[in-house]
Amino acid sequence: MKRRTLDILFSIGGLAIAALLVVAGIVLSANASFANNYVHDQLAAQNITFKTADSLTDEEKAQACLVSYAGQQLTSGKQAECYANNFIGLHLKSTAGGKTYAELGGPQSALRSQLAEAQKATPVDQAKVDDLTTQLNTVTQQRETVFKGETLRGLLLTSYGFSEFGTKAAQAAMVAYLAGGLMFLLAIFGLIHAYVTPKTRGFAVPDDATERTKINA
Repeated sequence: MKRRTLDILFSIGGLAIAALLVVAGIVLSANASFANNYVHDQLAAQNITFKTADSLTDEEKAQACLVSYAGQQLTSGKQAECYANNFIGLHLKSTAGGKTYAELGGPQSALRSQLAEAQKATPVDQAKVDDLTTQLNTVTQQRETVFKGETLRGLLLTSYGFSEFGTKAAQAAMVAYLAGGLMFLLAIFGLIHAYVTPKTRGFAVPDDATERTKINA
């Protein structure tokens, strides 16, 4: 096979690969844009605003991102992660000793059983009933608070995770564009090399055979 023919074939293949990489980059960029816009719109609709710097507690001031985002509306994935972990997560730790919604189910069920037994006792120990009622109401309220906090935290972290897919897609798009550009340059160099290479020059032909080809030409 002639060297020029081989260069042209490789160059055409390189241009095709470059085109595919550019198309892949466009698709990834579109996905990244959709993810970022979707997350922004959904979070903005919740109308969540970070506490202002002067209203932060000492515990909250120890969270760097809460200070950084102080007073801002929550509209990005990174902000959602901060609010979920460093604000909601921080306050959940101080509620019911840091127990989760599932963990509070056991104590709540136990208190309900104890209260039912106390109400059936004869005679009824009203003081005990009142005490168990107070404990049950406290645990129930704590469990509802934890449930709401965990739910919102989970939704915010889901939004953060979705935004990270958008970030990764944007990074992949950049790699695709760079690789496509590199392949395009290599293909152009290949075409230039094919143009300056003699038509009679073969590929991987021994020197003596090349000389004979030139003489015969």
